[in-house]
Amino acid sequence: MLHARAMPSIAELARPEIRMAGLRWNPRLAAAVGGERVHEVQLIELTDGRVHRIDGLPNPLSLADWSWSPDGQQLAFSHHDDAASEVQLWCVEVQSRRARRLVLPALHAVMGAGFVWASDSQRLLLTLRPEAPWPEPEASASPGGPVVEEASPLDRGRQTRTFADLLRSEHDERLLEHHLLSQLAWVDLEGGLTRLGEPALHQAVDPSPDGLQLLVQRLERPFSHRVPAHRFARCIEVLDASGALLHTVARLDAADRLPSGFDAVPPGPREVHWRADADACLAWVEAADGGDPDQVAQVRDQLWLHAAPFSAPPRCIAQLPLRFGQVAWADGGLAVVTERWWRTRAIAYWRIAPDKEGQTPRRFYSGSLEDRYADPGQAVMRADARGRRRLLAVDGDVTTWTGTGASPQGDRPFVDRWNLSTDQKVRVFQSDLSHHDVPVAPLDDAGSTWLSTRETPDEPPQYRVVVLHSLELARDVTHWPHPTPQLRGLHRQTLHYRRADGVTLNGTLWLPPGHDPHRDGPLPTLVWAYPMEFISTAAAGQVDGSPLRFNTFDPLGPAVMVVAGYAVLDNPSMPIIGSADSPANDSFVPQLVANAQAAVDELVRLGVAEPHRIAIGGHSFGAFMAANLLAHSRLFCAGIARSGAYNRTLTPFGFQSEERHFWQAREMYRAVSPFDEADKIHAPLLLIHGLADANSGTFPMQSERMFAALRGLGSTARLVLLPHEGHRYVARESILHVLAETLSWLDQHVSAALPQNGERLGVVSTANSCDR
Repeated sequence: MLHARAMPSIAELARPEIRMAGLRWNPRLAAAVGGERVHEVQLIELTDGRVHRIDGLPNPLSLADWSWSPDGQQLAFSHHDDAASEVQLWCVEVQSRRARRLVLPALHAVMGAGFVWASDSQRLLLTLRPEAPWPEPEASASPGGPVVEEASPLDRGRQTRTFADLLRSEHDERLLEHHLLSQLAWVDLEGGLTRLGEPALHQAVDPSPDGLQLLVQRLERPFSHRVPAHRFARCIEVLDASGALLHTVARLDAADRLPSGFDAVPPGPREVHWRADADACLAWVEAADGGDPDQVAQVRDQLWLHAAPFSAPPRCIAQLPLRFGQVAWADGGLAVVTERWWRTRAIAYWRIAPDKEGQTPRRFYSGSLEDRYADPGQAVMRADARGRRRLLAVDGDVTTWTGTGASPQGDRPFVDRWNLSTDQKVRVFQSDLSHHDVPVAPLDDAGSTWLSTRETPDEPPQYRVVVLHSLELARDVTHWPHPTPQLRGLHRQTLHYRRADGVTLNGTLWLPPGHDPHRDGPLPTLVWAYPMEFISTAAAGQVDGSPLRFNTFDPLGPAVMVVAGYAVLDNPSMPIIGSADSPANDSFVPQLVANAQAAVDELVRLGVAEPHRIAIGGHSFGAFMAANLLAHSRLFCAGIARSGAYNRTLTPFGFQSEERHFWQAREMYRAVSPFDEADKIHAPLLLIHGLADANSGTFPMQSERMFAALRGLGSTARLVLLPHEGHRYVARESILHVLAETLSWLDQHVSAALPQNGERLGVVSTANSCDR
């Protein structure tokens, strides 16, 4: 069990940070920033639930990444030692329950964890900081010349979306090269270190399942100024265990001129990896249509195999009519391939036999990515003796599947046995309607014994060991107390209602403990939502989530507002439904207003809310929604918009699920931009944004420009910019401040609001449904 610090201090976020090529890292540690840091590790016996402490851990512990050895006897982890300014590799021996530092040289963890186990559980492959790094290049006080970029007709139709922190100069390139340089090395369990080759810009490394070869991907010049590092030019190679080059898989150009559309992919090999069930066999997928979704093609992607020693030509084992998603390897007679196509939301599963060239691949399922009720789930994987995750299959083709089990009553997770030869499917477990049980992982190769969790709204998730054919034998592993007993008794229910055109909608209503709208009357209300695009009306109304889940305390979620005396309608359906002939965003505003109108009408009908005391809020695309609803309706008396985008002309090459660029849909881009309609926003709007937001399209400038417009137009607005925060807020000080701002805003502009045409303190407004 890893216990993380959920809310670090703002001082931790303020540590030195370099933002470049779409990456963010601490230059002192040579480690990526972000992610939770673990401060406590425990081992728990599955047999009886005994908890064991681990001796010798660093104090204080700041664990970043961790990995079990294939034999389960060792636990390797990286520790961020701020005092020593380095990332250290540590290892826990499970039997003795003792931790020790495994090697003295510091890890390089900017592009990954910095370590990976070999299949024999006796060695780890590392990326280390170079022994004698180059001196950091200094920026010249006097520039050597202008920054020049060129465009040509070859770029037509090859747009890229907006990205943050891109390279801008030759000095940036040299600085990036300096900081990304890393050294490959082996280390054994005694700390013996063997360096391999020369330092390079290693992006990813992985030993083969037999441990005799290394798959290495490294960045190469020229570096792109258009896209982040993960789309830079790179070389993919196979080295032997000593670091000598055996085989060059591919040299790929920067993926900065892709065709438009979410189904576009770069040419050449992608998703290159070791086949999990073979000693040393490469697998990859390659576009057969040039990566262009607009090109008419019967085959979109091809799945290839190439076995060591790579003297024979590669072999194509599957031709896919849609775009490759993933592959789950079982053995030479079975693998499951997933394909999908975004434009139609199509998804399909294929059964293939990798080593049986005469056996034709068979598609055993096809459906829609949107249809949660029909989702068959995911094939269950289990680590083998080499630590490779393989498809859990019994008696050849009998596979095990788990899924959320979405239904009109809420999610009911399940376990299925699916015979891929006969298509016979048997449900061997499903969560009932009294608890929310989630199968987490199989504990045996037959998939009959599982680690699972069980929870209710007032009881936190507890781990259990469950035998599927004898559920009465289930035994609890953990007995954790309620972490926030103050939240016991919060009322939560799923509402079902319809919008005017008949589309079924739903949402989760939260009320304070013991509150009865019929007895106690309506409450000031917050609607917190996020729009979703669909191409299926039926899928748009499906229930998401479960009323049986534990009432987890999310500091930025609805529970705080409920405890403060507000009713909250959380995640109400906001479907924007389109089709191949009528893209969803062409009717974004009227559908959004219709969704909101239906939600407000239902809240008023139930006696939960009064029409003049309802606020709208959301994060990211939800913030965009909130501003639009204030501009195009008078349903809400106030708004809260966090980390949003408001001017879509600043993201001209697509946004959210929109594939068209601005010059293909000028009217739509402007119609959905609340910035263009800022003069129609009369309700008070609270804008909150992290100053380090790197999310594509939601740069802080979006909120700054929106606030400037509202201020210049004489509207009531407040702008809160959070230092060092990204798209999601994590620092304790930031979260507390956001809560204070939010509650203050609701108290001032919602709780104290008067009906239309009323008066309070001489302030009267007829432009909206309430007065401030």
